[in-house]
Amino acid sequence: MAEDELALFDKSINEFGSKFINIFSDTPCQMVGLREAYKDSIKALAEKLSVKLKEEERMVEMFLEYQNQICRQNKLIQEKKENLLKLITEVKGKKQELEVLTAKIQDLKEEYFRKKETISSANKANEERLKRLQKSADLYKDRLGLEIRKIYGDKLQFIFTGIDPKHPESPFMFSLHLNEARDYEVSDSAPHLECLAEFQENVRKTNNFSAFLANVRKAFTTMVYN
Repeated sequence: MAEDELALFDKSINEFGSKFINIFSDTPCQMVGLREAYKDSIKALAEKLSVKLKEEERMVEMFLEYQNQICRQNKLIQEKKENLLKLITEVKGKKQELEVLTAKIQDLKEEYFRKKETISSANKANEERLKRLQKSADLYKDRLGLEIRKIYGDKLQFIFTGIDPKHPESPFMFSLHLNEARDYEVSDSAPHLECLAEFQENVRKTNNFSAFLANVRKAFTTMVYN
């Protein structure tokens, strides 16, 4: 816009110069009037040009401010983009952690169910074993007059009755436990049996516990009749 004004200004000067040459021979009064008119025209054009220049400066300032705003907006957009990428990365990491945790939980569940089934099978086996032991205990009690009790020190006490015909309720007993080597250890017989050590060695070798109990009862019976 300033260039247009300058071009207009040059045109006005050229037109004025042409008029001035044409009337150069006129009276001095006309010369003075033309000079004043020329001055007024120059002043008006200068004022108009000054206004235009100020408007251009404001336009430039507004443009620069607009550019600064755009730079700030671009910077904010870049920061938000970086934060968004960081958040996406964190979410992906959390998702992977969740997947790993879910897999571990699933493994634990499967292990729990396996152990539960194992425990259930073991409990069933123990129940069957207890039934057999109870059946054996009842058989021993009915046929041999034997009662088995658990006493201190993780020992089992075996009590025979019905051995002495004169005193059928009189107890004949001994205690038994497993030593550190998981072998049978017999002790505390009443009345005392010298042959218990021999019976102990035999049951360790043969692992025939029924024969061991039968031999102990037989030894107690022999003691009574002798």
